[in-house]
Order: sequence, then C-alpha cells, then structure tokens
Amino acid sequence: MFPKRIDRRQMERAMRQMGVKMEELEGVQEVVIKLADKEIVIPNAQVTRTDMAGQRSYQVSGQELERKPEFEPSEDDLKLVMEQTGADRAAAIQALKESGGDLAQAILRLKGGKDKG
Repeated sequence: MFPKRIDRRQMERAMRQMGVKMEELEGVQEVVIKLADKEIVIPNAQVTRTDMAGQRSYQVSGQELERKPEFEPSEDDLKLVMEQTGADRAAAIQALKESGGDLAQAILRLKGGKDKG
C-alpha cells in the first residue's frame, strides 16, 4: 500500500495537504515534566511541535532523568515566619525547608531555638 521508501519532502507535502504542520524546535535546553512527587527531566531534548485540526501537541525524545524537587517556600510564607519570629530571611528559609513547609512547625522551631539560646 505504501512505497518502501518515502522521501522526506513528499511526506512533508502530504502532511501539509492534510492540514498537519510539524516543526522541530531549536535550542531546547531541557524539558521538565513535574509530577506530584518527582520531576522527569530530559536534558538536550529533541522536541517536535505538531499543529493539526486546531490542536497543538509536542513530541519529546531523549535521555530521561528523575529528580525530587527541592521545596521552595513562598514569599508570603517567608514574610509570615519572619514577622512571627523576628528571624532573618536565611533562617526563615531554612526552618521552612526543614519543616517541609509547615508554617507552625517552622515558627515553633525558630522560637524554640531563641528560648534555649
């Protein structure tokens, strides 16, 4: 049914006639897929963008790595912990990271440290 070897130009022409536009994205440094408990990272990924029937999709290929994302406290959480404890920014960040983002635990940790010192 299909010829054994299809010329790339012929394939692109046929795809355009069907309303499919494909483009390889240049300069991709990495692709990160964030899941609830981890991130899938594909450095130096090859990414192809496809537009078809009003929908856009991406095809990603490359070596994948897994990493656990490091907790980063929000600016509001930092301000609250600093106001409640009088701690500096670095201490508030450390307390929030050690408590996994639990505000009450971070505040108690910082206040407890002051009472003992």
